Amino acid sequence: MNPLLTGLGISLEIQIFFGAATELTFSYGDQFERYGSGYHIVPSTQNLWVAGLPNATHLIITYSVMEAMAFITLNRHRFPRLEQLAFVAIGNRLHLEQGDWIRQNYPGRKVTLVFGKDMIGNITDIKLAAAIKGISLRIISKDNEIHIYSDKYLQIFTQEQISLHAFQESFGVRPRFRTAKPARSLTFLEQLQYDSER
Repeated sequence: MNPLLTGLGISLEIQIFFGAATELTFSYGDQFERYGSGYHIVPSTQNLWVAGLPNATHLIITYSVMEAMAFITLNRHRFPRLEQLAFVAIGNRLHLEQGDWIRQNYPGRKVTLVFGKDMIGNITDIKLAAAIKGISLRIISKDNEIHIYSDKYLQIFTQEQISLHAFQESFGVRPRFRTAKPARSLTFLEQLQYDSER
């Protein structure tokens, strides 16, 4: 058991599933995510970190391994069978090649996107869902508006309106992807850290 993870309330079962060791270092192939007391370094890489079986029925995508562990810790009651889940961490910055890889390696899966509860998180949800679907997008922020272009189609959203759901409605994306946002914090990891300090 890792004492830092245990202190956050992450169970031994989840620590084993994610391959957590004494040193919280997770390889993305060419770079590492590192977590410790007072720091969390998430790489920007085209590679991915993956956990779970290739035939898992539900794919959960986050920006980091720590966010994935925090998400499943806070939502364990919704996912009683870990063996049905696969997790992918994309790192600090989305690369469109990552969406291609996910589409090729996890076709037809139920997908939940777990990114921050802010505009950047919402735009990452949209970009990744589009990349997995093979939809080419261009997203531009102008004043209080978000302009999303696909081929010759333009849809304009306010910053308050922008969400994966609004995008899927406007662009007719099926089947729909789901998002998960924490109730009281920007990220699930922040929520777990806050809860452990109370």
